[in-house]
Formats: sequence, C-alpha cells, structure tokens
Amino acid sequence: MPPRLDQSISAQELATLVGPVEAVPGPRYAALARRIRELVTTGALPSGSRLPAEREFAAALGASRVTVASAYRLLRAEGFAVTRHGSGTVTELPAASSAWRAPTTDPAQLDLAHAAPEAVPEVLDAYQQALAALPAHVSGHGYAPSGLPELRTAIADRFTARGLPTDPDQVVVTAGTGDATAIVFQTLLQPGDRVLVEHPTYPGALGMVDAAGGRCVPAPVDAADPDALVGAAALVARQSSPRMAFLMPDFSNPSGARLSAAGRRRLSATLWQHGVLAVVDEVTAELHLDDGPLPPFAAGLPDAATVTVGGLSKVVWGGLRIGWLRTDAALAAQVGAALGRRQLSVGVVDQLAATALLRRLDAVLEERRRTLRERREVLLEEVARVLPDWHAPRPAGGLSVWCRLPPGTSSAAVVAAAAPHGLLLAEGRAFGTGHAFDDCLRLPFTLPPDRLRTAVRLLAEVTAGLPARAAAHTGPARPATVV
Repeated sequence: MPPRLDQSISAQELATLVGPVEAVPGPRYAALARRIRELVTTGALPSGSRLPAEREFAAALGASRVTVASAYRLLRAEGFAVTRHGSGTVTELPAASSAWRAPTTDPAQLDLAHAAPEAVPEVLDAYQQALAALPAHVSGHGYAPSGLPELRTAIADRFTARGLPTDPDQVVVTAGTGDATAIVFQTLLQPGDRVLVEHPTYPGALGMVDAAGGRCVPAPVDAADPDALVGAAALVARQSSPRMAFLMPDFSNPSGARLSAAGRRRLSATLWQHGVLAVVDEVTAELHLDDGPLPPFAAGLPDAATVTVGGLSKVVWGGLRIGWLRTDAALAAQVGAALGRRQLSVGVVDQLAATALLRRLDAVLEERRRTLRERREVLLEEVARVLPDWHAPRPAGGLSVWCRLPPGTSSAAVVAAAAPHGLLLAEGRAFGTGHAFDDCLRLPFTLPPDRLRTAVRLLAEVTAGLPARAAAHTGPARPATVV
C-alpha cells in the first residue's frame, strides 16, 4: 500500500478559505465546523489535509482557541477529521454508504430515482439471433471466463472504430458496467488506498470503493466549466496521492459535464504522470444529443494507464446484463482471472445477443438519441413551466438533468414527500460524500413524455406543500439504489 502523504495547510490559508463565519446563525464553533466540512466535501480542502494547530488557527481567524478546539472536536465526531499520532488533526471523509434498494418493478410507480430507459426494439430480434446461434455452443461446457471470442472481438472493433485501437485480448466481458467497475476495485485496490472521484459522481462507485476498502477523495466537477476538473484533479493527485481515479468524462452522472477533447488529454496525461490509474466509465459516452463524439479518454496513452468500462444498459436495456472493461492485455488477464474466480462466466445467450446488437449499434444509437432528445425537451419545458424557481441546465447528452433547488429546499425532504404519491426520486446527497448536494436533485428524462409531465406536476404539488422547517433536514441520507 502506498504511503499516505498528509499535506499541511497553513492557518492563514485555511482562514482565507473559511471566510467570515460571524454572520452564520448559531454557535461560532458550529459555523466554523460546518464551513470546514463544506470545504472537505467539495474537494476545496482535500481529504488527508493536516489542519493547523488550534492556537495558530485561532489567531488567524481572530477567534478564541476554545472556538477552534470545539470545531475540531465536532468535525471528529461527524467523521470529517481524525487525530493521528504525530500529525495532529487531519481531514477525512465519512465512509460511503453501501446500502442499496433495488429499482421498483411496480408499473404504477413513477420511477425517477433511476436513469434507466426501456429496451430498444432491436432487443427481441437480437435474442432470436442468439437462440439461432446457440446450437453451436451447447456441446461445450458453456463457460467463457473473459467472454465469448466473438463478443470480445465485436467490443474491440467498436473501440478501434472510435479511435482507440484494441485487440480482443485487451477486453474482459462482465455482467454490466457496474460489475466491471467493481471487479477492478476489488482486484487492484488495497485497504486504505485513495480513489479520486468527481464530485458529484455516480453513487454506485462510492459504494464500490468503500466495499473494496478504499477512501474517496472528491474533486469538484461543474457542468458549466467541465475542464476545471483538470486543475482540481491535479491538486488532489499532488496532495492525496490517490491510487486510482474514477471518472465519467462524457456526460458525468449526475452533473452532465463533458470534458473537451483538450481537457481529457490534459487530465489523462496528468493522472498518468502522477501514477494514478484512471478507471473511466463510458456507459453514456455515445449518448451525445447535441454535439458529435469526442476521442476516448484513453486515446494517446499507454494501454496500462487506463481501464475503460462500459456496457449496454443505457444504450440498449438494463435487463441485458452485458458490460466490459478494456485495458492493457496483461492487466485485463489479471482482472479477468479474478472475475473468473468469482463467477466463472456471463450467460452465453446474453453474450450472443450483445454480439448481434453491437453489429448494429449505430442504428440503435440513432433511434435512442432521437427518443432522448424528445424526452429531454419535455422535461425541461415542464420544469420551466411549473417549477420556475428550479435551475435546470440543459445537458448536451446523457440521461438526466442535475437541478439546483430553490434556496432553503432540501432534496431529502422532496424525496420523502414525493414517495407516498408514487413518485420515486434519488436525493442529491446520494451523489456526494458527506452531506453535500442536499440542494440538488437529479431528474432523468428516461420515461415516456406523458409520464414525465405527470412526474413534474407531482413534484410541483409536493414541493408547494413542504413546510419551511423541512428545508432544515440534516439527517443521514436514505439508502437507495441509484443507476
């Protein structure tokens, strides 16, 4: 395990970051602790930073030492700091929750908790083709630990066509994109290793890092300025020495941010120079709704610098549990061996169906993008019409809108109020570390237009009925599966 390189921040630097806290209601020590917590959860103050001594920080703030000591004590109690022998007080992030609730199968529910569209029409024909091809396989044992050769070839050809030359032995087939991500973390992370994550990010990744014994270090991502992630990630790489980074350079879930071609080149090079293995989730990479495709994140780097994961869940259907990872052949063999020990193989019929779909994926994508464009417009128009106080920026691709709620509105309160009406939502805090993003709500545009209109109408009704005190909700995030 690489050493943990805790970085100090001076008393004056931290006082400048904190800013004035005198005007914040409540005890000054609580306001100070809250401000430091915000800096840690947004990545402005990296996890692992050594806080200044109480006396020095108090002098820089113009506060009493008791105020600083009480703030540090509160941060430790909340899990945002620890005391280490010889290092003093060091910032930390509370471990991500690994509790999950499965998506609903009740058709009466309006499920906006999960960004999961229905199957494309080609799925049925693909399974018919798979059944027709099955007789050639039933005489064998039925196991293909790293994937059927024809599927690995089809995936490799797809990467090559997108500008990333790939051989089939660089590909491992998995039971979905999440399965690919999880096996990479389980195989390559050691307990205590740090993982740079975008903030906000996909909640499943936070849970997977935690399950593998890693610690997430956030780097803020902003859809209005996606390439700012380059500088933020470079700072985290220098100060926290992460072993890996989990990134979604194309329409990040939930922010919708997309790195430019130049931004991804700079970020990939920066991580490689710092010895950080980039785990790149491309599950929505080809769901560009406005602009065209951009080069894969891994293009131009040694194959061992990146593990690219992807799958068919968003493009084709979540019920087709086929994903993959692509990396250096030796690393692919290592991860593939670990996957084989865990589950031997993915189902042959599903792999055959996926092979048929990959051969016609361009046509499938064209229709999927058309449908998503229509639904995106419906959702944005309805939010603007009945929820004018919500800030809902238009994403250029992906599956969802990352909404900023009106001041004083808690996403946790909105989620709780909507559930009895059959409207399922994922609260903003699911997408961050600590207590971040309770003022945000992800709204997928994956339901048909009439159901989207109904969902937004219900949102308007439940938010209008929220008591003012609901905005002060600060309890723990409700566990939920978010896809």
